[in-house]
Amino acid sequence: MSTIVPEVTWAQRSSSSDPEKNYIFLTIVATDVPESDKQLDLQPTKLAFKGTSTSKKVTYALELEFFAEIDPKESKIHHTGRDIELVLRKKELKEEFWPRLLKDNKKVHFLKTNFDKWVDEDEQDEAEASTGKKIEEVS
Repeated sequence: MSTIVPEVTWAQRSSSSDPEKNYIFLTIVATDVPESDKQLDLQPTKLAFKGTSTSKKVTYALELEFFAEIDPKESKIHHTGRDIELVLRKKELKEEFWPRLLKDNKKVHFLKTNFDKWVDEDEQDEAEASTGKKIEEVS
């Protein structure tokens, strides 16, 4: 069975005063990985994932070292048959966005911006106001 790196998409919000508005959306696209076969290790500075897709006959494996620290206790994880969605709470309250997701500045082929959830730094308050709701809860 081969091992591949799954596609990862991400977006973010920032706030210098409200921890609820200071987070990273992260989606690991790993189709048909049963909950029982998912290994997910979320640390303040990194994330490790491994899981085997029974239908695709591949093992997904991934390790990410974050640009800055997150708070694993305040983060949420939602596993579906198609992917693993995470809402990672940034540890430090700052108005500025992280300049990138990963600590290392080099481009990686599997990491993409999630444009469905992305807003520009100067538009994040407007985006929330226009939808009339806070961040999407991942249940």
